[in-house]
Amino acid sequence: MAKASELKNGNFIRFNGELLQVEEFLHRTPGNLRAFYQARMRNVKSGKLVEYRFRTDEEVTIARVETSDYQYLYDDGSSLVVMDNVTYDQHNIPKALFGPAVKFLKEGMNVIVAFESDEPIMGQVPGSAELEVTYTEPAVKGDTSSGAMKNATLETGAEIKVPLFINIGDRIKVDTSTGAYVERAKG
Repeated sequence: MAKASELKNGNFIRFNGELLQVEEFLHRTPGNLRAFYQARMRNVKSGKLVEYRFRTDEEVTIARVETSDYQYLYDDGSSLVVMDNVTYDQHNIPKALFGPAVKFLKEGMNVIVAFESDEPIMGQVPGSAELEVTYTEPAVKGDTSSGAMKNATLETGAEIKVPLFINIGDRIKVDTSTGAYVERAKG
C-alpha cells in the first residue's frame, strides 16, 4: 500500500476493483480548506475516464505493470500470438486489447504489450504501418478532382479510403489509430 501523495502520472493503480492508469494528478489547496489530490484516471479495460479526489493520506494500491516489445507472429482466432524479443517466449494476447488498429497488423511487426503479473492488460500497435494495396478500382483517366478518394483493400484484409492515383501493388503508409491513408511508401 502507498499513500496518495506518492502517485505520479502514468502509474497503474487498483481502485474499486478496477485497474486504472493515472493520466493527470494535481495537488490542490483551496483557500483555507484541507489539501487534496485531484486525479484523472483511465480504466484500462473499458477505456472510460474516472475522476476522483484523494485525501493526502489516503491509501492506494499501485499495480506493478511491465511493458515490453513483442513481435507479432500470427493470428490465432480471438487472440494474437506474440513472441518476446529477448527471451523468445510466446504469449497469446486477446485481440480486443489492441482495439480497432489490430486490422493493420502484419506478421513480423513489433507491438507493445503491458502485463500485470502474468495477465496481459494492454496492447499497442505501431503508430503507422506500411502495407501493400491488394485491390482497388483502376483510376479513370481525366478524373483528377482534388481530394477524391476510392476504396482499397490492403494485404491484411483491412479496407480504407485512398487517393485516386493509388494502384494495386502500391505500398502505402496508414495511420493505425485512425485508419487513414498517410502517403505512398518510399523505396
